[in-house]
Amino acid sequence: MFDSLSDKFQKIFKHLRGQGKLTEENIREALREVRMALLEADVHYKVAKDFVSGIAARAVGQEVMQSLTPGQQVIKIVHEALTDLMGGSAVPLNLVGRSPICLMLVGLQGSGKTTTTAKLARKMVQDKRRPCLVPADIYRPAAIDQLTTLGKQLNLPVYPSTVEQRPEEIVREAVNYAAQHNCDTLLVDTAGRLHVGSEVMGELGRLQKIL
Repeated sequence: MFDSLSDKFQKIFKHLRGQGKLTEENIREALREVRMALLEADVHYKVAKDFVSGIAARAVGQEVMQSLTPGQQVIKIVHEALTDLMGGSAVPLNLVGRSPICLMLVGLQGSGKTTTTAKLARKMVQDKRRPCLVPADIYRPAAIDQLTTLGKQLNLPVYPSTVEQRPEEIVREAVNYAAQHNCDTLLVDTAGRLHVGSEVMGELGRLQKIL
C-alpha cells in the first residue's frame, strides 16, 4: 500500500518539478491527483479532503508563487502535511499499567500487522520485557502459522490459537496464558479490516473491552 502511494506521489511531484512556472490551476490539479492517490490507498475521504484543503491554502500562497523553485516548495508543503498527519513526531509506547500490558495491532489487510507484531516483540525483548504473541486473525489461513513461526524464531511464547476459536475467546484465554508464562506484555495480531465494515469494526471494540 505504502509503496503504491509513494510511486503515485513521485509521479505527481516529478510533473510539478517539470513545470517552468506554477499557477493556481496546475497546483490544484496536482492536489486533485494527491487526493485521488490517498483515496485509492483507502484513506478515509474526509481525511483526504481535509488534508488536500490544508495544503491548497499554503500552496497557492506567496511562499510558493514567489519562490525560485515553486515545485520544490509545494513538495515541501506536502511532506510537512504528511508528517503532521502521521503524528508529527515519534511517541514511545505507553507500557505502564497492570501486567500484562495489552497491545492490539489493527489495520488494513496486507499492511504488515503480523510482521510488525514480531518486530515489536523483538524490540521489547531488547528492552528487557517478556512479550507473548497472540494470533487472533482467524480469517487469513496462514496468519496463525506465520506468527507462530516468528514466535519460535524469537524464542517467545505464542498463544496456540486455532481457526475454530472466536477472536474474543482467543484474547480472553491469552491473558491467562500470558500470566502462566510470566509475560508482562500481550501483542495481539488482529485480522485486516476496513473502517466501513461495521461487524469487523465491532469485533475490534469487543476485543478492546476484553483486553
